Amino acid sequence: MRIVIADDTLIVRAGLRHLLAPTEVEIVGEAADGTELLRLVATARPDAAIVDIRMPPTRTDEGIVAARIIRDRHPDTAVLVLSEYLQPRYADRLLANRPAGLGYLLKERVADLTTLVDALERIHAGECVVDPTIIERLMAMRANSPLKDLTSRERQVLTLLAEGRSNAAVATRLGIAERSVESLCAALFRKLGLEPDPDVNRRVLAVLTLLRPPRPGSSAPPR
Repeated sequence: MRIVIADDTLIVRAGLRHLLAPTEVEIVGEAADGTELLRLVATARPDAAIVDIRMPPTRTDEGIVAARIIRDRHPDTAVLVLSEYLQPRYADRLLANRPAGLGYLLKERVADLTTLVDALERIHAGECVVDPTIIERLMAMRANSPLKDLTSRERQVLTLLAEGRSNAAVATRLGIAERSVESLCAALFRKLGLEPDPDVNRRVLAVLTLLRPPRPGSSAPPR
């Protein structure tokens, strides 16, 4: 897999190079800001990009903006966005509407080579990946949201869906039959108010229910 790295901190870029050196991931370019990243993706046409959220000039959301532009202009390039802190609003902006080929990880995960490479491989395959630490924290924060009605097992399933797992992968992780996963998905969709609709992906909407803060005075999931 050919990738580019965008981070304004040289030591982070060097760390990623060192970490990925033993793998089959080839780093074909590096950028220090969003503008340089977009030029690099256009010329190198990598399979994926690892992107920091906060880069020059404003150090606010350049990575999120660049990720959406890359997915629009270069749909064959997946994007893995890294965040130093838990920022649900950034995850929501990144993944809303078209989450395929996108990932959102906490920087602390970068030291875990297996997790990093697995995330790159899955977004390159068109999946959506959300850091499990983010999912765990959001679950704890959303006591008064529609998530409160989910059973412990349904919460486990939703967490794995947010990590980009297929029904088969969820079944393997939980040690249950794939048919049981299908039943659990149907139950959590019902509890979240997500009715069958050929025009929407209920798995994506369920994950967005987790990422987005509940609206004041409303227990309905966001649409």
